[in-house]
Amino acid sequence: MYPILIKIGPITIYSYGFFLAIGFMLAVIYVTREAKRAAVDPQKISDLAFYLIIAALVGSRLLFIITEPHDFMENPLEVFKIWKGGLVFYGGFIGALLTGIWYVKRHGMPIWKTADIVAPAIALGQSLGRIGCFSAGCCYGKETTVPWAVTFTDHNSLARLGVPLHPTQLYEAALDFGIFLFLISFRKRKTFDGQLIWLYTLLYAVVRFIVELFRGDPRGFVGGMLATSQFIGIVLMPISVFMLMKLGRKKPGFK
Repeated sequence: MYPILIKIGPITIYSYGFFLAIGFMLAVIYVTREAKRAAVDPQKISDLAFYLIIAALVGSRLLFIITEPHDFMENPLEVFKIWKGGLVFYGGFIGALLTGIWYVKRHGMPIWKTADIVAPAIALGQSLGRIGCFSAGCCYGKETTVPWAVTFTDHNSLARLGVPLHPTQLYEAALDFGIFLFLISFRKRKTFDGQLIWLYTLLYAVVRFIVELFRGDPRGFVGGMLATSQFIGIVLMPISVFMLMKLGRKKPGFK
């Protein structure tokens, strides 16, 4: 709704970048505190969070460029303007996953226990990031007549202007925050390490698949039927269930 949060002379603060930064900051605060509760070195967790943020930004931007290459053909420098939007979550998830595996192995950290510390923070950061999407107008929904439809009018917005649209960004923001609340309420009752990260992966795959049904912005499609994120989600759902079953059968204390 308000793509530009503050503009003072040559200084412009974009809403998308602002909320993204707030999301990252809250995620780092959460994992640092949770590391202390879980008896994991909080300094290593803080350092890991830094690497994950960088990897997530790079990965999410790369997947957006791959799925929407025409946006950068005429002006390649637009690749670096992430504060305007154009990040695909699953690209960031894959980038952060690979980086996280490298980091925990290098530092001898318990992989699944560490992943469980990070899992709720991902959902928390996402919920703030989607508010940034709403502010910028990216990831907008299909035209609709529902009473809660939103109409974008700011010409700096990335959304379609002048027509009522599903507020898909807010749908996902609420659902992501719901995942966060569920995970932090469940974390003390988990029965094995790795349970939270795979529950998150499963729940988010379902949430993203559903929200994509209401999206109206042009995205990459697989075979003309599924959005890229839906396809990835379909792959991750059975993998998540398999890993939950596999880790659940391991002896207590398995890392």
